Amino acid sequence: MNSIFLRIYGGMLAVLVLVALLGAGGLQLLNEVRADKHRESLAGGTFRLMAYNMQSMTPIERRQAANLWGRLLGIPLRVRTLSDVSLESRLEARLLRGQVLVESLHPGRVTVYALVRASDGLVLTGDVEQVSEQLARATIYLLIDELVRYPEEEQPQRLAELKARHGFGYELSLLTRDNANLDDDQRRRLDEGDTVMALDRGGDAIRVFAAVAGTPWIMQLGPLYQMNPYPAQLLLLIGVLGLSLIGLTVYLLVRQLEQRLSELEGAATRIASGNLEVRVPDAGTDSVGRLAAAFNDMARHLQRLLAVQREMVSAVAHELRTPVARLRFGLEMAGDAEDAATRGKYLDGMDTDIEDLDRLVDEMLVYTRLERGSPALAFSAVDLAALVDQVIGELAPLRADVTVERGHCLVVADGGSWAQAEPHYLRRALSNLVTNAMRHAETRVQVSFIIDAQQARLVVDDDGPGVPEEAWERIFTPFLRLDDSRTRASGGHGLGLSIVRRIIYWHGGRAGVGSSELGGARFSLTWPREQVVP
Repeated sequence: MNSIFLRIYGGMLAVLVLVALLGAGGLQLLNEVRADKHRESLAGGTFRLMAYNMQSMTPIERRQAANLWGRLLGIPLRVRTLSDVSLESRLEARLLRGQVLVESLHPGRVTVYALVRASDGLVLTGDVEQVSEQLARATIYLLIDELVRYPEEEQPQRLAELKARHGFGYELSLLTRDNANLDDDQRRRLDEGDTVMALDRGGDAIRVFAAVAGTPWIMQLGPLYQMNPYPAQLLLLIGVLGLSLIGLTVYLLVRQLEQRLSELEGAATRIASGNLEVRVPDAGTDSVGRLAAAFNDMARHLQRLLAVQREMVSAVAHELRTPVARLRFGLEMAGDAEDAATRGKYLDGMDTDIEDLDRLVDEMLVYTRLERGSPALAFSAVDLAALVDQVIGELAPLRADVTVERGHCLVVADGGSWAQAEPHYLRRALSNLVTNAMRHAETRVQVSFIIDAQQARLVVDDDGPGVPEEAWERIFTPFLRLDDSRTRASGGHGLGLSIVRRIIYWHGGRAGVGSSELGGARFSLTWPREQVVP
């Protein structure tokens, strides 16, 4: 599966199948819980009523009542203790709180538990085959038995009290013959003392009717609804619809993502084939957009590195040609020399050329290392005053006719003349600037620094011919020599200022050039005083 969409969709399909299996089990459990709640709502009022009536009875009277009600209702009733029924602790706690428990032991058969008296731990139990029909008849019988003890006009009030006390899970009401929705046959059966069960108008519920003897009242129980479990087909339908919607949404989202990644793949392939001009279109600010931006930065960096490499190879070949030619000439002349003094002069010249080659190789290695990528910079607090004095002390003796001195230094912020930098590379950059200034100065070179709370700045001035303004941007290009007074005759290889620029770049700063108050050029290095180390 090479398609991102197919991978995501396949993973989501597997998750959905797992969810469907868990949902089926959850649906079965939910239906069982709903069935228990439904049975409890139907049986609760009836069994609470019987248990309530047994509270004031003696043990013998309880057994007699249980046998009588059991024969009349067709429900085996027993009065047992909590230790006999052996309920789980959580079920026993519910029973002690006054709830009626309905436990399904076999399909189509349940056992109902109701607390008779907590102090003795007595429990009324009954095995019921058909909850709706049997308990409906039992409830009608028990309620009528309660109502006939009161005068006719008090019976509606008594029924309301029984409903409030025992919490029946269905409606109970007293109707007159005219108000009851019964046909003639059903009224005849009521007159004969029978219990009538009739379907509701919608056909999804039943109502139970029974006449209260000696009164015009007809007791109505219901409607009683069957518990309809949630069908498994509903879960399947929801799963299919969910999968379809999820698949469509994922496809619309992933299709664009896959197209953008395909563009990245195509661009990478073209770059690998040598076309470094390829760039990926701007793709926004999301993760793919950031990947595209990083890819374009990488491509630009590669292009720049290869361009630098080509320039380096070309420039190195050009730079090596002159000292090699001088070495060859010196070698030939030393071989033809007639005396030791002449031979020594040529050998000294060859030694100078070898030193020149050594410096060129060193500068090329440093520049390549800085240009290739971020070097390992160990930043620390550098005392700029001490650094300036050190560089001046090392370089000033190299040209006796040029005075190298420290200029006006300004520290605006508290804390002394320190700034965070990489000591070795910063010293190399300042040495290159001072060497360059001494090479072109007439009589004077001045080194100074300025420090404030945010940044540090090193400045090198000379009184030489200066740098034309149109060349200020090009002066830091590798191997570049200007065609004016700063020519090849002044020496150097054109890499010193390029190294300076790369060093200060990796310090998060910039290198600049301008006109000096001394009449020549002013080179400056500016970088943050405190470095943010990742």
